[in-house]
Amino acid sequence: MILIDPALREDLVTANHILAREGIVDGFGHVSARAGPGHFILARSMAPLLVTSDDILTFDLDGAECAGDARTPYLERFIHAEIYRARSDVHAIVHSHSPATIPFGTVKAVRLRPIYHMSAFLGLGTPVFEIRDVGGHATDMLIRNRPLGEALARDLGQSALVLMRGHGVTVVGSTLRQAVFRAAYTELNARIQSIAMGIGEVEYLNSAEAAAATTANDGQIERAWDLWRLKR
Repeated sequence: MILIDPALREDLVTANHILAREGIVDGFGHVSARAGPGHFILARSMAPLLVTSDDILTFDLDGAECAGDARTPYLERFIHAEIYRARSDVHAIVHSHSPATIPFGTVKAVRLRPIYHMSAFLGLGTPVFEIRDVGGHATDMLIRNRPLGEALARDLGQSALVLMRGHGVTVVGSTLRQAVFRAAYTELNARIQSIAMGIGEVEYLNSAEAAAATTANDGQIERAWDLWRLKR
């Protein structure tokens, strides 16, 4: 039997609620946390705002539920399994259909770039996953198996996120709170960047600014988490 830290389980419930209340997820989307070297925790298939501690399931890195729970899992759990397999530094993952990010995965001539200090982690790169390259031209756009999850993880590389053309975005973090922070500020950056591009030529953070601001922000994540938690 795999024992899960109760505090981590409760933080995952909180993360689901924060992401829903901040408009990053709605009835769809999911967030997970690594709970050991070979497994992770993720809610059963349900709307994130409704998640309770009893809804949290444990999976191995093949995407198989570990305790024989018969409740329906998220179909796209392979996103989480394959990124955890590929990236030992990743301890939390948020997958969403974050509205403002969608255009940046579909408009080929425009990249999502860090426009202000709170989203400086975008300086690590914003790759776009093209599911047609792996699944052909007639998929349902969902990461429903290991090969698609592996391809997504490869395109993520060492970045903080990967945009998914015609689908959404997957954001990673070294902690659950960092992943939630990054998911929220990715959405905000996309909104602000879209506005700025409509005004005129945009001056983005350079690589040195992005690196310095990322370090500064990583020391302040608790401030945002504590505020968001109060909205539950």
